[in-house]
Formats: sequence, structure tokens, C-alpha cells
Amino acid sequence: MLNRTLLQTRKGPTGAKLGVPKPLEELSEDEIRRKHCIARLMTHTLKQLTKIFTDDGFDWVLPVIFSQSTDPLWPDPCASIEKRLEVEIYGKTVRTTTSMIVHKMIACSLVSPKLFILSPNVRIEKSERAITGIHAYEFTQFDFEIRYATSRKVRGLVEHFIQQLIGSLKVCMKDELVYLGRCESLRVPQTPFKVYDRTELEQEYGRDWESQVIMENLDPVWVTNIPREFYDFEDFESGQWDNYDLYLPTYGEVLSGARREVEYCKIASKMKRDNVRKENYTLLLKLAGDGRMKPSAGAGIGIERLVSWTAGVEHIGETQLFPKIPGTVYDL
Repeated sequence: MLNRTLLQTRKGPTGAKLGVPKPLEELSEDEIRRKHCIARLMTHTLKQLTKIFTDDGFDWVLPVIFSQSTDPLWPDPCASIEKRLEVEIYGKTVRTTTSMIVHKMIACSLVSPKLFILSPNVRIEKSERAITGIHAYEFTQFDFEIRYATSRKVRGLVEHFIQQLIGSLKVCMKDELVYLGRCESLRVPQTPFKVYDRTELEQEYGRDWESQVIMENLDPVWVTNIPREFYDFEDFESGQWDNYDLYLPTYGEVLSGARREVEYCKIASKMKRDNVRKENYTLLLKLAGDGRMKPSAGAGIGIERLVSWTAGVEHIGETQLFPKIPGTVYDL
């Protein structure tokens, strides 16, 4: 049964109070039509992204649901995980996928020079994140990785597909965007996107730099040099991180990516520093120790967040036919 515990609400982009999305069976006819418009945008987005990447020679890899190795989500300051799901299978403890970062690094090194995955992610967020409008405890990530790529190359690829996607939506999905009241305000962004360094933003705006960035820019922007997990490349001498997040105007972060660490000594040292359990990453460490990990770079973009922004919805749960909102369990 649906847990109908009252949750605190906040003001959404339109100024209305933001609450937990209703399940399908409680929607009115107008709300069902709105839901279908969002579903049409979702379909077009998936069609465009997969076409752009397959046309560019990327291999489409199937997702992994259970694994001994998955993203530790630590020490990422944005992580807010309440619990991690583990189950025993054939005498081994496996975990639900929080992201396929380890898998795609290994697959990119050993098999596919360019690959992408539509990866289901399970992250049991703290209940208070229900009211942010951008968090779900189950979502899909468009994950991709490119062997020997630079950060600049990845950012250029992302800028291209964002620009292509928005242009295509405004032509092919005009009726849906009009119904959602988003046709005029959704603009095709200019490229290249602006690039900000996180340390400079903190010096100028303090800890609230994220809200300043998304409100002051009309186009998506990059934020680089963000302290994060062991797999993002870090220059120990300068303290700089070769990674990047994409922020959408009036919305927030939608993509995280980086150049990857491949040297055993650096990976092991960072795991020790960050209290990450090495036994959960045995194969990655062995391949790195044997020199079989190849340099790569990539990113993961939240599909529901991307569609939330293009559709102009107030809560990410509106993009899911069966919402997965922190603190709320529906019948389906």
C-alpha cells in the first residue's frame, strides 16, 4: 500500500507547492494527457540518444542489476544514501547497481573502445529528499565510456547531443511541448558551454554556488574539479580533479563524468584514504595491477532528470509511469 505519510513541501519552479506525485490510478483525464505528453518526450529522447551514439560507432551494452562491485558513492558530498541493498546469491554477497562505473571502465578497457548503457540505478535516498523534486530511489542513467578520450572530447560530445536533442524536440515534439507550456521557454543552447572551476565558484559564492550557477545562466554549464570517488582522475601534486558535472539552467546537475584512474597504486591509495573496501573491487584492482586497464573518459546522464528539464515538470516522479520517490512506496 502507498505510504501516505505527509511530507514537507517546497515551492516548485512555477511557485506552486511541490508534493509527491500521484500514482497512475489517481490521475485525472487532464493529468493522464500530461503524463502521456511526458512519456512521448521520454520516448523521443531515448530514440535520439541511442541513434546519435550507435551512428557514431558506440556498442550498446546491456545493463547489470546485481554485482559484487558497484559505485561506492563515497566520498561524494552529494550522496545521501540511507541503505544499500545486498542479497546472497550462490554463497556470494551481491549488491544492486548504484551505477555501472566499474563495469564500463573494465568493458571499455578489455572489449569495447566506445560503449553506452541504459543502466537502472537503485539508490535508497533519505526520505527528506522526496521534496527536492530531482531525486528518485530508482532511476535510469545513460552511461557511456570512450577509450583514450580526453575530458574535452567527452564534453564536446555531450554538448553536441544536448544541442541536437533540444532542436529535434522543438520540431518533432512541438505539440507535446506546447501542451506542457514548455515550447517557448525551451531554447536550443549555444555551444561550447561555459566551464567553471568549482574552487573559483566556492570563492565567489560560498557553499551555495550551485543555486547561483543554475539561476544565472540561460544555457547548460560545466563545473569541473570536484572531489569525488576513487575512479575519477586526481592529480596528487596539484590537487586538481579531471572531472566535470553538467548543470541545466533553472534545474541543476544532470550529468557527472571524468577521466579515469587506471594506475593500481593511485587507485589503492585513494581507496585507503576514503575508507573504501578493497574486497568489493578485487577484479578492478587485479586488472590495474596487471596493467590491463586502459585510459578512458566518460559520463552518466540521468534520463529522468534530462526529461524533467525538457518537459518543465516540477518533480522527477512525473517522468516515471511508476514513481520511485524517497520515502514513498506505491502499489506498483
